[in-house]
Amino acid sequence: MRWIVFDFGEVISPRNPALPAIATRLGVSLEAFEAAYWNRDAYDRGGPDAAYWALIGSSLGLTFDDDQVRELTALDNAGWLDDPVVETVALIEDLAALGVPLALLSNAPATFARLAEKMPWAEHFQHLVFSGDLGSAKPDESIWRHVESVIGSSDVIFFDDRQSNVDGALAAGWDARLWTSALAARAELRAEFRDLGA
Repeated sequence: MRWIVFDFGEVISPRNPALPAIATRLGVSLEAFEAAYWNRDAYDRGGPDAAYWALIGSSLGLTFDDDQVRELTALDNAGWLDDPVVETVALIEDLAALGVPLALLSNAPATFARLAEKMPWAEHFQHLVFSGDLGSAKPDESIWRHVESVIGSSDVIFFDDRQSNVDGALAAGWDARLWTSALAARAELRAEFRDLGA
């Protein structure tokens, strides 16, 4: 049976709903905060929490001590983790019930990864792969090969909400598909797994 590999952000989780509250906590506009916040490549590749928040602070004219870094990291992680997309979780549960092998591939820092591993939905995945543990990130060629070595297969269906990641996976020979919604993904997968419910 083919593996299905899911992205996390804006697939299992909605776009982080905590960002407005964090911007308010820092006393800056949401626009200014988001402009700094999404500069996450080094963080997703294993950079420490403190370095990430220092980068944000330098963009906003702020500095953060160790306690503030821990607080901001906790707020950020909770935003991503506290309210997963119900329809996506239901799809994952239904696939797992059919015995479909599942893996997660997320560009995410290590601090986040250790929390995500404890979420109820995580138990449905045979493997959880986070870029922060590897020092590489989607769409790097090496990350696709790493996942293949972990799951022991290159025969996968991969869902990601970013076209650049889909393109990278396609170049690696994966059956990669742009995520638009759980409903659309369920309809696509029903052609492959006929016992998957509506």
